[in-house]
Amino acid sequence: MNALAPMLVCLVCAADAPRDSIETRLAPLAKAHKGRVAIAVKHLCTGETYFLNADEPMPTASLIKVAVMVETYQQAIDGKLHLTDKLTLRDADKVTGSGILTEHFSDGATFSIRDAVRLMIAFSDNTATNLVLDKVGIREVNKRMEALGLPNTKIHHKVFRGETTSVLPERSKRFGLGSTTAREMVTLLEKIQAGDIVSPAGRQIMLNHLKKCDDKDRFTRLLPAGTVVAHKTGSVNDVRTDAGIISLDSGPVVVCVLTAENEDRAWRPDNAGNLLCARVAKEVYDYFAAQN
Repeated sequence: MNALAPMLVCLVCAADAPRDSIETRLAPLAKAHKGRVAIAVKHLCTGETYFLNADEPMPTASLIKVAVMVETYQQAIDGKLHLTDKLTLRDADKVTGSGILTEHFSDGATFSIRDAVRLMIAFSDNTATNLVLDKVGIREVNKRMEALGLPNTKIHHKVFRGETTSVLPERSKRFGLGSTTAREMVTLLEKIQAGDIVSPAGRQIMLNHLKKCDDKDRFTRLLPAGTVVAHKTGSVNDVRTDAGIISLDSGPVVVCVLTAENEDRAWRPDNAGNLLCARVAKEVYDYFAAQN
């Protein structure tokens, strides 16, 4: 046998072996998931990206509240409202699901628009979201997203008020509360991070809201303690979503994971959609951290 043969075989194998890339890390996770998956990743300093089904409109669940937050702060900049304006909670405003207002606040309680936005993002408070939408308008949120070049990013109705408040009945029926694409959500978060929308002060306030997101089952789940993540999640029976900005030594990385039609619809921390979001965030972190 030719003495060079083993060496040649090794060289061929090495050439054929898949090189480490964000795709080789993330594509198998998405393929193994029992449901529809869309992923978008962008490192804001290096420009490296990864997209999987990233232009496919998908349901957002509560992730669409990021768009509501942007519109609220932009209206404050435009002088259409003041963040210190008071909202009054009425029993008729209360809806079920995530948040603290419905269970812990009494009829007649008052708080500022800024506090309602905090509740909407940090605790995904559904009642707070509807109170904010009463002030800024559902159509206005969608017009803002279209003006930003995000035509698929839309909120369709108030939370748990679809039958009476939908401005897009067909999309409400198809997607539920809201819809977006993974690419558009990454673009929106990139604009927030860059300060391209609202104002420098508003940028920092919005990022602080996102950093307070209380979800521990998705992006932050497998990351090293102390990793700063500004993100927002969404959940309904067959949908789990997360999108946010992961702070790394090499710079911020924007990540969006959208899942729908999931086989696993259980409401538990180890729901398959939650785990997919967590694993994607971990692979993104490890991949870019290794490049430092």
